[in-house]
Amino acid sequence: MAAVPLSIVILAKNEAGRIRECLESVRWADEVLVVDDESADKTARIAESLGARVVRRKMDIEGRHRNWAHAQAAHEWILSLDADERVTPELAQEIAQLLQDTPSHDLYSIPRRNYLGSHWIRYGGWYPSPQIKLFKRSAFRWEETTVHPRALSDRPAGALRGDLIHYTYRDIKDFVDKMNRQTTLEAQKWVADRRRMPLRKALWRTVDRFFRAYLGKGGYREGFLGFVLAAFGGWYQLISYAKYVELLNAAGGERPA
Repeated sequence: MAAVPLSIVILAKNEAGRIRECLESVRWADEVLVVDDESADKTARIAESLGARVVRRKMDIEGRHRNWAHAQAAHEWILSLDADERVTPELAQEIAQLLQDTPSHDLYSIPRRNYLGSHWIRYGGWYPSPQIKLFKRSAFRWEETTVHPRALSDRPAGALRGDLIHYTYRDIKDFVDKMNRQTTLEAQKWVADRRRMPLRKALWRTVDRFFRAYLGKGGYREGFLGFVLAAFGGWYQLISYAKYVELLNAAGGERPA
């Protein structure tokens, strides 16, 4: 395949064990740019040895970090990845054909196969779980917030069919560790935004997230793992609320009813 006029932008931090497979899945692109978040391992060295251009920047706010990373790319068209993601051959071919023609949209969502360890999670809302990943830089940006930034664009999005493989969590411990970090950031965001989050709303979100994932989206078809993932989805809301109240109390703020 001839080099596709596209920049692959990969965010990475201490990913020496996984960055190689990510890079090998995107060799077909004209530019591969790795934005290294001050890794303490050999992430940057491995990336450079495989022909990637590496720039270094410490992550501050996730959305801002992603927007800065995209601004460093050489091409207008960008495929945005994390080091735990892999482009399938089918998706690579689809993107190459799309850019060879005249794309009908300026941004595209891509379905993702999310994995916990070696297990592909098909139910409970985990697949196809599409996300905007391919876009023209001038038509798209991320909300500059610390956790779960929203995709912002005034253009309609197209949808690709080829899958992106996402090794979301190495194991249950990795899941719990990430949830602990993300719920802290979620609580901090609520406080910074002066968001009112009463207990009744947090409890409703907790119950609703569980039943929507486990029953509404078929999480039960994953067996015990489906139950665990749905429960974690609900607990995310309650833990975020508990940390939110803790932050308000520490600051002497009014505790929500």
